[in-house]
Amino acid sequence: MAIVVLSRGRCGISKGVTCYMITMAIADLLVCIFNVTLVGIFLHHFPYSFLIYTSVCRVTAFMQVSSVQLCVWSTTLFTLDRFVAISCPKLKLKYCTRRTATVILAAVSVLSFVMNIPVHFRYEPYSVVANVQWGCRTVKGYVSSPAWIAYKWVANLSVPLLPFPLLLLLNSLTARHILVASRSRRALKAHGPGEASSDPVLKSRTTTIVLLFAVSGSFMVLWTPIVILDLLFDFTEIPTLDDASSLHLAMRITLLMMYSSTCTNTCIYILTQQKFREEIQNMVKYPLILLLKFLKQF
Repeated sequence: MAIVVLSRGRCGISKGVTCYMITMAIADLLVCIFNVTLVGIFLHHFPYSFLIYTSVCRVTAFMQVSSVQLCVWSTTLFTLDRFVAISCPKLKLKYCTRRTATVILAAVSVLSFVMNIPVHFRYEPYSVVANVQWGCRTVKGYVSSPAWIAYKWVANLSVPLLPFPLLLLLNSLTARHILVASRSRRALKAHGPGEASSDPVLKSRTTTIVLLFAVSGSFMVLWTPIVILDLLFDFTEIPTLDDASSLHLAMRITLLMMYSSTCTNTCIYILTQQKFREEIQNMVKYPLILLLKFLKQF
């Protein structure tokens, strides 16, 4: 629903920002489909479904990693776009456009899928029955192979070692610029006619910073625990987890938090954007209006 509402372009948001929001919504939807619905729910309740075919298992693993990476980088690029729009007025005219956003997001999307092609070769069949490959298990050389070790470092650099410091830096610089500019504007308004509280520019800046920090802030809060655990598993020797262990429970909770982040953005749009709320209401009402018109004919 969020994708449809944003695609209609009636939310009073610039076309460039709309592109980022649509991409974030698509990435969140992919995570919901592959990470949550297929693997987290369907495979758990139906362990002998079509998902245990090796070819399907490989594609599912590839889409899991790629959708998560796209989710992280679309949020990071959205934060970068807002930083340029707020803090770099000269660069804003060239960078903060629909064309630039489309090119950047397309390039990042293609790069995310191309970069994760090795994931397809990470797994081998667990067994072969009647020439049919079943199950997926990690290839034997995954831990010791220099090529796989190098790939793991590149993957960790892509998510999460690079995006999270970028998010912190960009948000800090954006907040600093907005606060300094707002103080200066309030000081000027105090010496002129009118009240600062009725200044539309200040209201626009407040809405912008609320939307930006709500999106990137909630993203970082919900993703930080899984990032810490992921680094812990990658750089330390962790024994095999028992289902009853506290570390296994912590891993399940952090996964729940990470997957919950896929539905926060839509809630943030509803809470912070009035026109988005109106469009959602119109979409909900439209089928009911059609139904009433149809019933009135009889």
